[in-house]
Amino acid sequence: MPAAASPLTAAYDRLATAFPGLAVTELGPDDPAPAGGGWTAAAGLAAGGAEMDAFLARDADQVVRDYGRPARPDVVASFGLHRYAWPACLLITVPWFLHRRVPRLPVTHVWYDRTAGRMAVRPPVSVACLPGDPAAALPGTVVVPDEEALRAEVRAAVAEHLEPVLGAFGPRMRRRGRALWGMATDEVAEGLWYVARLFGEREEARAVRELELLLPGATPPYAGSAGFRTPAGPDGSPLPTRDRVSCCMFYTVRPQDICATCPRTCDGGRIAKPAASAAA
Repeated sequence: MPAAASPLTAAYDRLATAFPGLAVTELGPDDPAPAGGGWTAAAGLAAGGAEMDAFLARDADQVVRDYGRPARPDVVASFGLHRYAWPACLLITVPWFLHRRVPRLPVTHVWYDRTAGRMAVRPPVSVACLPGDPAAALPGTVVVPDEEALRAEVRAAVAEHLEPVLGAFGPRMRRRGRALWGMATDEVAEGLWYVARLFGEREEARAVRELELLLPGATPPYAGSAGFRTPAGPDGSPLPTRDRVSCCMFYTVRPQDICATCPRTCDGGRIAKPAASAAA
């Protein structure tokens, strides 16, 4: 491992190559925090004050710009949480998926520039890995005995990061408890599923298996399971989908465009959307 690289560098580099919409910069311990422009501190979102107001104002403006109508404040907050939580979860799940390394990144260690599609992270508090990983000899590494212990580290690391963020967004979204952790479950599952698809067909299939083990449905505080299913498409071929635990409320802005994995969508609707896209 090059001296200049961290245990996370290779994973973040591969993420940026496959998905140019999200670049991750690893800051040194003494590097200044990103500021100005489109940067938002995760700790600022968790505080729920002016930084949160500015972050959600961008969502409110974007809804009007894209759809020609305003959204309810709770819907705007729902969009805003998704816009942050989806990439934030990838900071943890992608190193686990690619290299079996799980960073602990509290909100004080993360910044997000949604306009430029980039995140910045301080060195993690710790990195969990399996025995035999070359990273095991590095300072701040925690070696766990097996895959299930490492999955527990993933769940704990995501929960540690998201809990204060959910606490700040929840009142604005008019959601509490299980509803918020249902959204967290969806962000973990759908974020990694999407990125693994960019890594290749085999990696997508592996991600489904890994996520089913990570989120089997009885792992508090998460609500629900990974929820993957494979109903048959119009030609009889399998059509992978998942059952979301939560609803993002997009239907309140554009009722005709309900998400394919929305709990409000029946299998007929889920099959029709990909079929229509393929025909187009």
